[in-house]
Amino acid sequence: MSVNLAKGQSVSLAKSSGGELSVVRMGLGWKSAPGKRGFFSRRPKEIDLDASALLYDGRAMSDVVFFSHLVSNDGSVQHTGDNLVGGAGGEDDESILVDLTKVPRRVTQIVFTVSSYSGQNFLEVQNAHCRLVDESTGKELARYELTGGGNHTGQIMAKVERDGTGWKMTAIGAPASGRTFRDMLPFIEPFL
Repeated sequence: MSVNLAKGQSVSLAKSSGGELSVVRMGLGWKSAPGKRGFFSRRPKEIDLDASALLYDGRAMSDVVFFSHLVSNDGSVQHTGDNLVGGAGGEDDESILVDLTKVPRRVTQIVFTVSSYSGQNFLEVQNAHCRLVDESTGKELARYELTGGGNHTGQIMAKVERDGTGWKMTAIGAPASGRTFRDMLPFIEPFL
């Protein structure tokens, strides 16, 4: 059973049976909202959302995984590939795998962002979600629904941070402006 998180809520990533998770997947899914195209058409516009994972050593970014850098320098975080149009019908359109056992100790938090590379705002996006899955069992651990859209082109979705000897996930759900993670860095700063 997954936990639906509201903005600011956190959930421990310890297994209910005891022990710690080893590999988690952050999934991003979305669908274009219906829009006018042409005189009589109501076909949705294609929207290219991009998932990114920013690795932080304290408050300093030490690495990033995104569509143009698919594997972190240490190999602990891997993006499975860029989806240019979304629309997987409730499934994940882009995924980022994090092997928590291989994340270097100096990395204290990993921030997950979504940006609209094609420049459309989130009013034009439906059914967007960010979720965390235990990759060894396929069990969904937590889900954050991006509801209400908004007149922004970026979203700071969630972060996974060290919590004692384990990890926890916090839903952030903060709007930002930017077509790439680089544009969103000033918006991420308050959540570190």
